[in-house]
Amino acid sequence: MEGHPLDTPTPRDDRWRTIRTYVRRETRLTPAQKRALETLLPLYGLDPTQPLDPVKVFGRRAPLVMEVGMGDGENLLWQARQHPDRDFLGVEVYRPGVGKFLRAVHQAGLQNVRVYVADVRDVLERALPDASLDEVQIFFPDPWPKKRHHKRRLVAAPFLVLLARKMKPGAVLHLATDWPDYAEQMLEALTNAPFFENLAPEGGFHPTAAVRRFPTKYERRARAQGRNVYDLLFRRVGALTFPREDLDD
Repeated sequence: MEGHPLDTPTPRDDRWRTIRTYVRRETRLTPAQKRALETLLPLYGLDPTQPLDPVKVFGRRAPLVMEVGMGDGENLLWQARQHPDRDFLGVEVYRPGVGKFLRAVHQAGLQNVRVYVADVRDVLERALPDASLDEVQIFFPDPWPKKRHHKRRLVAAPFLVLLARKMKPGAVLHLATDWPDYAEQMLEALTNAPFFENLAPEGGFHPTAAVRRFPTKYERRARAQGRNVYDLLFRRVGALTFPREDLDD
């Protein structure tokens, strides 16, 4: 069936690697955003082609949290302020949002945040060491609502295999969306993944996980339009690494 998460190509399939999972909704950079990218990205930005050494980057050993598709960074900024004992990675392709976020981070004097302006798949494949992440957050990813575009949705079986390799055993994966069919697809993909277990007390969507994140403009807009928001909270389980056949099937 089209769109079934377990029917999509595996991470070693070139089709999956070349499918675009996002749209660059670029607006014109404001002068302030342009200055921030020019002056602050060298301070807070990371190269997705270079292996990451978190201790070297942050100057300490601390839990490492990654937010995928951070947008303007509202949640990531809030998280970094709320948890100074953690280090945070933001991944985003939308440059105006990154520029706005960099200004806010610099003005707040936060030292526990770094940013990748890149496709998250490149970051996972080329920069992050295996078993390095303590938490991954993916909030309101592009829903690709048309059925023929469902193959472009990020959260599906091949991505979860790649992501799990980069998460420590016991690490938490937190997702949220306001699209019911995408929520069901994510739930099915995670339920069928042997390397994740559901932390919802009754299974299904998590009833209270929303308190762990900041209500960004995407959520506020969805709720203002009368749409429900679905949170999923899963834990990485199983062996530290996967046999190669898990990626080759």
